Amino acid sequence: MTAEKIREIVSQMTLEEKASMCSGADFWHTKAVERLGIPASMVSDGPHGLRKQDQEGDHLGVNESIKAVCFPAGCGTAASFNRELLEQMGETLGEECQAEGVSVILGPAVNIKRSPLCGRNFEYYSEDPFVASEAAGALIHGIQSKNVGTSIKHFLANNQETRRMSSDSKIGERALREIYLAAFEGAVKKEKPWTVMCSYNKINGTYAAENHKYLTEVLRDEWGFEGYVMSDWGAVNSRVKDLQAGLDLEMPSSGGSNDKLIVGAVQSGELPEKVLDAAVARILNIVFRYEENRDKTAVFDRDQDHEMARKVAQETIVLLKNEGVLPLSETDEIAFIGKYAKTPRYQGGGSSHINSHKITSALDVVQGMTNVAYAQGFDDKEDKTDEKLLAEAVEAARKAKAAVIFAGLPDAFESEGFDRSHMRMPDCQNELIAKVAEVQPNTVVVLHNGSPVEMPWVHQVKGIVEAYLGGQAVGGAVCDILFGKVNPSAKLPETFPLRLEDNPSYLFYIGERDQVEYREGVFVGYRYYDKKKMEVLFPFGHGLSYTTFAYSNLRTDKDFMKDTDTMEVSVDIKNTGDVAGKEVVQLYVADRESTVIRPVKELKGFEKVELAPGETKTVVFRLDKRAFAYYSVKIQDWYVETGAFDLMVGSSSRDIRLTKEVNVESTGKIPFVYTTDTTMGDVLKDPRAREIVKELLKMDIFGGQKDQVESSAASEAISAEMNEAMAGFMPLRGALSFGGDGKIDMADIQDLVDQLNALEES
Repeated sequence: MTAEKIREIVSQMTLEEKASMCSGADFWHTKAVERLGIPASMVSDGPHGLRKQDQEGDHLGVNESIKAVCFPAGCGTAASFNRELLEQMGETLGEECQAEGVSVILGPAVNIKRSPLCGRNFEYYSEDPFVASEAAGALIHGIQSKNVGTSIKHFLANNQETRRMSSDSKIGERALREIYLAAFEGAVKKEKPWTVMCSYNKINGTYAAENHKYLTEVLRDEWGFEGYVMSDWGAVNSRVKDLQAGLDLEMPSSGGSNDKLIVGAVQSGELPEKVLDAAVARILNIVFRYEENRDKTAVFDRDQDHEMARKVAQETIVLLKNEGVLPLSETDEIAFIGKYAKTPRYQGGGSSHINSHKITSALDVVQGMTNVAYAQGFDDKEDKTDEKLLAEAVEAARKAKAAVIFAGLPDAFESEGFDRSHMRMPDCQNELIAKVAEVQPNTVVVLHNGSPVEMPWVHQVKGIVEAYLGGQAVGGAVCDILFGKVNPSAKLPETFPLRLEDNPSYLFYIGERDQVEYREGVFVGYRYYDKKKMEVLFPFGHGLSYTTFAYSNLRTDKDFMKDTDTMEVSVDIKNTGDVAGKEVVQLYVADRESTVIRPVKELKGFEKVELAPGETKTVVFRLDKRAFAYYSVKIQDWYVETGAFDLMVGSSSRDIRLTKEVNVESTGKIPFVYTTDTTMGDVLKDPRAREIVKELLKMDIFGGQKDQVESSAASEAISAEMNEAMAGFMPLRGALSFGGDGKIDMADIQDLVDQLNALEES
C-alpha cells in the first residue's frame, strides 16, 4: 500500500482509533479497525522456531504453543559463520509463518555476550558485533524474502537478566557505538527489518522505551529505519513519553488504559497529533505489507523442516579438541554415556521455547547399531552423583574402544529470566567425565549448552565437541560429526575463558541494585583477552576440522588508501588434507600506532569456503573506512587516524596465518583546542605550532640551574631522556615557573594559546 493511501486511512481514523492502534489487542495481535478495512495482525515469538500461541498467551514459554520445528539457537547458528545457511533457515521460518498467518516473528536477538553468565546468551549470537550483525542480517534477509517481518531485538544494551526491567546500563558513548549499537547497525541498514523491539532496561539513565536519542535520532535519522518500534512485553513505562521518543506499538495489550493516556495527551496539547499519526502510519505500513503479500498456498511441512534443522545443526557444531580420536569408526565398540544422549538438551527456556513436533537424539540415530552401548551416567534433576549410574557408565566405558559422554548444562542452569551464578557444569557430570577418562583413554565429550563452561577435565579427554543448543535434530547432526559423515566446520563466536574471573566484566557484572557499569568499555571478549595477552581455554574463532587448510598469497589491490576509498583483500586457501571440508577465513585489522586506546585487533571480515581435497580457492574481502575507524566522542563520528594498519588473516583470533601492512590516510580532522594546560609535547606534534612556541623551547626547565645540576652529584639522576620527557609533559603555563626569569607572564602564555587555536582553525 502506498504512503499516500496509508495517510488517507489515518486521516479517516478517530483520535481514539489512532490511539488504540498503538497497543496490542491481546497478547499477540495488533488491533483491527473493521470500518476502515484494517485487519488485526499476529506476531509470534522466535527466532529459532515458531512459538505460536493461538489462545492464552505468555512471554515465558509456560503455556502450550503449536507443534513446530526447533532450529539451533543463536549461540549455535552464529558458530556456522555461514550467511547462506542462515538465509536458508530464515526462508524456512518465513514459509512457516506464512502458513500459520504470522506477520512478524520476534527475532533475531543480537545482544552482545558481555559475560558468560547472561541467562539468555543461548539466544544471542556473539561477543563480537560484526558477527552478530552479519548473522542477524542473513536471517532477516531469509525470513523477509517470504514477505514476513522480523523484529530485531533487544534494542539496546540488554546484556543481563537480573533486574532486567529496571537496571540501568551505564555505558560510554564509544563502547555503545563500537560494540552494542554496532551489533544492530549493519543488519538494520542493509536488511531493513520490518520492526525493532526495544528492551526493558535504561541506557545511561533513560529507559529504552522512552529514549529519543536511540529510537529516533540513531535508529531512524542516522540508520534510515522505516518500520515500527514495538516494546518488549511489558517494557512500556510512560506511554506518552515513549510515543514521543519513537516507540510506536505497546505489547501486549494494556486493556485500553494507555490508549486513554494518549488521547488525553493529544487533547491537552501535551502530545502533537502528528506524532501519533506518524506512529500509526508506521504500524499500518507493516500490517498492510504482510496482508497484501499473504501466501495462502504456503505449507508448514514439519518433517521436511526437521531435515533442514539437521542441516543447519551440522554447521553449528564446533570441534574444540581432537587428538586423533575422531571421527569414530561405525564398527568399533563404542559407549554412549550421559542422559543427553537419550534426551538431549537442545533449546533454552523462556519466550523462545518451541513445542517441537519431534526430537532426534543421538541414541535414536544409533539404535540399530549393536556395537553401541548406552549408560545414563547422571540425572540432571539435581546435582548429585548417582553411584549406581556412575558405576554402570564406567563399566560400559571400560569395555568399549571409545566412550562418548553427552553432558552440558541442565535447563535449571540457563534460561530467560535469570542469570547463571557461575560458569561450572554440574559437579556430578564433571565427576562422571573424570571417572570415565580414567578407564577409557579414547574419551570424547559432547557438550549441550548455550554459553561457555569451565572444563576441569580438558586435558583428560581426547576429544571435545561443542554442540551448543542444536535444535530438535541435534542428535542426528552430532552423530554425523562423530562418525565423519559430515566434516565439522563451525567456529566459536565467543571466547571460552579458563575461568569466570578472567572475564572482563567479572567485577561489575550484575551491578549494584539497578546500576550496572560497563567499565570494560570496548574491551569485550577477545578484544580484552588479546590486549591482556591472557591464556584462554578456547579462543574466539576457534574450531577444528577433519582436514587441514593452507593460507597463502595475501594481497591487496592497493597498499595505500584514503579513508573515503575501499580496499580489496584477497587470500588463497587450499585444502591440504584428504577429505572435503569448509574453512571459516577470518580477517582482522590492527592499528599499528594509535593515540586512543584500541583493541589489539578486531574482526572486520569472514567468509566460509568449501574445498575438495587439494583444491584451492581465492577468498575476497572488501574493506571501507569503518574497518579502520574508531568512534570519536569529540566529533561524534567515526574517525581513522592516518598511519599503518596490519591486515591479519587466520583460522581463529589466536591462529593468524598471514599479515600484511597497509597505510590509510584520514580525510577528516579532530579539532584540537589549546589551553594553558596543554603540554609542550602535545603542541610540538604539529610542526606549525612549534614555530609559535619556539621561544619557550629555548628555556631550561630547571630554572637556569642546568650548569649547577650538571656539576653536582645529582647529574647522575638526570638524563637527556628525562629532561626531554619533563619538558614534553610540562603544560604551557609551566613556563612561568621554570626558566621564565620574569620575562614572560600569563598574558603572554594566553596570547600563545590564542595563536595556536587560530592556527588550528585555519
